[in-house]
Amino acid sequence: MSDKIDVENFTSPGKTYRVDAAKYAAMRDAIMNITPKTAPGLTNADIKQGVLQHLPDSLFPAGTTAGWWIKCVQLDLEAKGLMIRSKTSPLRFHLT
Repeated sequence: MSDKIDVENFTSPGKTYRVDAAKYAAMRDAIMNITPKTAPGLTNADIKQGVLQHLPDSLFPAGTTAGWWIKCVQLDLEAKGLMIRSKTSPLRFHLT
């Protein structure tokens, strides 16, 4: 059984969810490595394309489930104030 951690959700304040700690950490590191600290930032598509090369195949073989984990980590980072979404279309994200 793998270790779990609690994550927050920017769109559901006060709620936490339990997720796999290793997958969360790998995705968080990948997102933090590719996302700029200044606007305009990256779109969801940009983030997905950028993180794939940073993810370990042992956790994300051929990028499997990467989309779900990107959203999970992105919402958690926003809830923690580490990532900001710009009110643009499409949405763009940058670190604080």
